[in-house]
Amino acid sequence: MQDHSIVFSIFLIFSGAALLATVALYLRQAMLIAYLFLGAILGPWGLKLVTDAALIQDIAEIGIIFLLFLLGLNLSPRKLLHLLRETTLVTVFCSLVFSGAAGAVAWMFGFSLMDILIIGVAASFSSTIIGLKLLPTTVLHHRHTGEVIISVLLLQDLIAIVTMLVIQGLGKGGVPFAEIALLLVVLPGVCAVAWYGQKWLLLPLFLRFDRIQEYIFLLSIGWCLGIAQLAQTAGLSYEIGAFIAGIAIATSPVALHIAESLKPLRDFFLVMFFFGLGAGFDPAAAGSVLVPAVIIGVGLLLLKPAVFRVALVNQSESNRLAWETGVRLGQLSEFSLLIVFVALTNGVISKDAAYLVQIATLLSFIVSAWFIVLRYPTPIAADEKLRRD
Repeated sequence: MQDHSIVFSIFLIFSGAALLATVALYLRQAMLIAYLFLGAILGPWGLKLVTDAALIQDIAEIGIIFLLFLLGLNLSPRKLLHLLRETTLVTVFCSLVFSGAAGAVAWMFGFSLMDILIIGVAASFSSTIIGLKLLPTTVLHHRHTGEVIISVLLLQDLIAIVTMLVIQGLGKGGVPFAEIALLLVVLPGVCAVAWYGQKWLLLPLFLRFDRIQEYIFLLSIGWCLGIAQLAQTAGLSYEIGAFIAGIAIATSPVALHIAESLKPLRDFFLVMFFFGLGAGFDPAAAGSVLVPAVIIGVGLLLLKPAVFRVALVNQSESNRLAWETGVRLGQLSEFSLLIVFVALTNGVISKDAAYLVQIATLLSFIVSAWFIVLRYPTPIAADEKLRRD
């Protein structure tokens, strides 16, 4: 079938998303699940109506960038440092437990040592998008829950970036210690550029033209994408750069206005992101790795709440917050998919291992989103008693 224009593809995606989202809400399911299923139905492995999966993935990445930018806008640097100190041990401990559990399953099903290591690492992360998209912000308890979740996810994202550097080095026949050392220099450098840039350039412009909403909107997008590109060029990632850009202006008097004005734009690209995930699913490759993928996906959904509860309670958090945090972080991550993609591209793991992580991730996305929407307050809950913006 011939390729359709991007306009026709967007028409199919958003018309279909509106239809399936309506069905999902009537069935008390998360709308994110509707976007995943739509991708599988319309994508290259389904009806083949939207075949340019690479373009969809590129567009979808912008959604993650805006999500992390808005995340940074709601987190002051001082509060961020406090949270990172509190959750570093929690994140490292939990990541080791989850990696070991997933690696053990992969070992029992006869995967190679390198496959086991990559599968284990990929299983240690939780989804930034699901964790934050389904988190309310209007209730004091959930504001603190969100702060804990944000700090855990940020550390996981940094670990994921280092992991991808190591995988790229392994694909070249070595381990890029020089690149990792450079990362430790580049990250503070990007933070410094963002901090002084907002202090001497961005904030004066905001204060001078704060009445022109269109200009504030454009300047915010330019700042977000500019720092994101700087981070990418320096060897980090667009996502980390966008997060730094948001934190840099978190104390600005227009931070709240920026966050509100960019939410619709973020949601547009997030629909594309989840559609892209669904479009990349190949049912024909699922058969040989379906059993271990289900064991890992479901097993982590059950294991993560218990492990996070133990770790966070030991850090003086309440039992209620610790358990809910574990449930909200129970799925695998979009970084899990990115890591196995990098590993497969560099010839480090087998295709079966990559498919296993893909299936386990999508399964955990669907079950986790459904359970969170059913049991906890979210902005998209079908039950009015659980709906929080």
